[in-house]
Amino acid sequence: MIRLANMNKTTRSSLFTYTLVVVAFVVIQLLRTFKDGGIGSVLEGQLIPICAYVTMALALNLVVGVSGELSLGHAGFMSIGAFLGCSAASALAGVIPSAPLRLAVAMVVGAILAGFFGFLIGIPVLRLNGDYLAIVTLAFGEIIKSLLTNVYLGVDKDGFQFSFLSDKNTLGEGGIQLIKGPMGVMNTQRISTFVAGFVLVMITLIVIFNLVNSRTGRAIMAARDNRIAAESVGISVTKYKMIAFVTSAALAGAAGTLYGCSQVTFTATKFDFNTSILILVFVVLGGLGNMWGSVIAAAALTILPEALRQFADYRMLVYAIVLILVMLATNNPSIQGFFARLRSRAAEKKGGAQ
Repeated sequence: MIRLANMNKTTRSSLFTYTLVVVAFVVIQLLRTFKDGGIGSVLEGQLIPICAYVTMALALNLVVGVSGELSLGHAGFMSIGAFLGCSAASALAGVIPSAPLRLAVAMVVGAILAGFFGFLIGIPVLRLNGDYLAIVTLAFGEIIKSLLTNVYLGVDKDGFQFSFLSDKNTLGEGGIQLIKGPMGVMNTQRISTFVAGFVLVMITLIVIFNLVNSRTGRAIMAARDNRIAAESVGISVTKYKMIAFVTSAALAGAAGTLYGCSQVTFTATKFDFNTSILILVFVVLGGLGNMWGSVIAAAALTILPEALRQFADYRMLVYAIVLILVMLATNNPSIQGFFARLRSRAAEKKGGAQ
C-alpha cells in the first residue's frame, strides 16, 4: 500500500481537497437531519448557490491560476448556462419526468453551449499576449447580458419560437415562455438540490486535477511560465490555453444551470461585471492555483454577507475588513508554512499507521 508520506505534493493536495469537500457535505447533511439546532434557514437557502460559486471559483482558477490568463467575463458563461440550461430543463419537463435526470441533461446542455462560446472567444484572443483576454472577456460578459435582456424564447407543440427586442412569439395551447426578455426566466421549476451541487463540485475537482496533473496540464503551466521557451520545444501555446479556457467555460455553464434551476425567477442583471469580480475575489483570496483555497474562500465569502445581514449598518465595513485580513493571511509565507507543516505531519502520521 502506498503511504501518504511517499505521495508527491500535488497528490496530497488533491486528496486533501477531496476529503475537505466530502467531510463538509457529510457534516451538513447530518445537520440538516436535525429540526432544532441544525444549519438554519439562512444557510439552507445558501447551500446550492455555495456549490455554484465554488464551481465557478474552481473554473476561473483553472484560467487565472493554472493557465495564467486573466478573465473578467466568467459571469457571462454562467449566464449562458443559467438561461439556456434552465430553458432546456423547462422544455424537457414533459419528455423527462425525473427531476434529477432532467437537471443532469440541462447541466450538460449548459456546459456544452458555454464551452462553445468560450471556444469562439478563444480563437482570436488566445493568440495574443498581455491583457487582451481580460478586455475581451469583460466586453463579452456585458454583451451577453445585453443580448439575454432582449431575448424572448418560447416552446410549444410546433417547436421553439424565438424573437429579439420585442415579444413576437405566438405560442399555441400549452406553450411555455422560457425567456421573457428583461423579465428573465420566470416560474422555473426548482429542481436543483444540494446533492446535485456536491456532485458537480466533485466532478469539477476531478476534471481540474486530472487535467492539471496530466501531460496537457504540464504543457499549460509551461506556457504560463515562459511562452517563448514553451514554443521553442514544440508546445502549441494557443492550443493548450484553449483547452484550459474552454474547460473552464464549460464548468461555468454547468454551475450557471445549477444556480438557475434553484431560483424561481432571475434576470440577466444577476450575472453582471460585479459577479465576475466577486468570483475573481474568491480565486485571489483562496490563492492562485490553490483549488482547496478556492473552495474555502467561495463558501466563506458567500455565507459571510448573509451572516452579517443583522448588522446592516456595518455589514460592508466588516466584510471589507475580513477580505483584507484573509488577503494578508493567504499571502503570508509564515502562515502558509505553518499549515504546510501541519498537513505534512498529518500525512506522516497516517503513513506510519499503515
